[in-house]
Amino acid sequence: MKKSVLEVLNGHRQTVPPVWMMRQAGRYLPEYRAVREKAGSFLKLCFTPELAAEVTLQPVRRFGFDAAILFSDILVIPHALGRTVTFVEGEGPRLDPLKDALAVGKLKKVADGSVLAPIYETVRLVKAALPANTTLIGFCGAPWTVATYMVAGHGTTDQAPARLFAYQQPEAFAQMIDILVEASVTYLVGQFEAGVEAVQIFDTWAGVLPADEFERWCIAPTQKIVAGVRARVPGAKIIGFPRGAGFGLPVYVERTGVDAVSLDWSIDRDFAREKIQSRVPVQGNLDPLALRAGGAALDRAADNVMHAFSPKPFIFNLGHGILPDTPIAHVEQMLKRVRGN
Repeated sequence: MKKSVLEVLNGHRQTVPPVWMMRQAGRYLPEYRAVREKAGSFLKLCFTPELAAEVTLQPVRRFGFDAAILFSDILVIPHALGRTVTFVEGEGPRLDPLKDALAVGKLKKVADGSVLAPIYETVRLVKAALPANTTLIGFCGAPWTVATYMVAGHGTTDQAPARLFAYQQPEAFAQMIDILVEASVTYLVGQFEAGVEAVQIFDTWAGVLPADEFERWCIAPTQKIVAGVRARVPGAKIIGFPRGAGFGLPVYVERTGVDAVSLDWSIDRDFAREKIQSRVPVQGNLDPLALRAGGAALDRAADNVMHAFSPKPFIFNLGHGILPDTPIAHVEQMLKRVRGN
């Protein structure tokens, strides 16, 4: 049975575009909240294969999405590199901050495979339970985005701590990025070997960098990851998501070699269609707030995205993750609009 998401990633337009959502396994679902409470902590949920597999499968069961995305977090890589990672309810991740070159020098050079092993088991469990026409997508955080959390110890509005570190101590920052590149290659290859059929590289904070820094810290590391994964998994399907990259996206696509690119909601659609979708398939672009709003605003937003991108290979998705307070009925409305039923 053909899998529509993989068909698009191979460059084949689908009459009805396949649909999935970033963060589709999450707090907007009551069944997710029940499992999250059972787990006791977010990290325990990520590292307990039976529970992580269950929440990965929940949105596929409820909505019939065309892809399942592995339930995990981008910060499992720092955790596997020996950094302390916790999640504070309502506030987000907390890490031991990397303040200087000396701290970077103490980083493990290789990710601990025993830390990542439960995630590969989650992949195997999900793969065995998925419908035959549903694609399983894995992921990792891009080195730049992961580094921003490692340097600051938490998320910030503009990731200034990491940007300052990169300006003031570029050699040490490059050393950290290189370690993250190698760990990401190992991690993604492990996911492919366990059963994922495509992966997405999330560079959530790409948009805060000027062009030359974007080239150095986003494009070049992603290029190395793509090449490293394909050296071990020939033909591996890889989606890039440098959120906020805007006019830098065509260069990103050309130099990284990704098979497709995710679009945030702020990008000019004409530009994206002419300069990006003419090269590779695209996915995303629906504003998560339009989904949260529902009603006529959601119908209008979905129609605009479809009109812009569905004539060519396209995967319908959000421009970032679904918001936790999004009503389930709005997701159902979106799916009916996209699928025509």
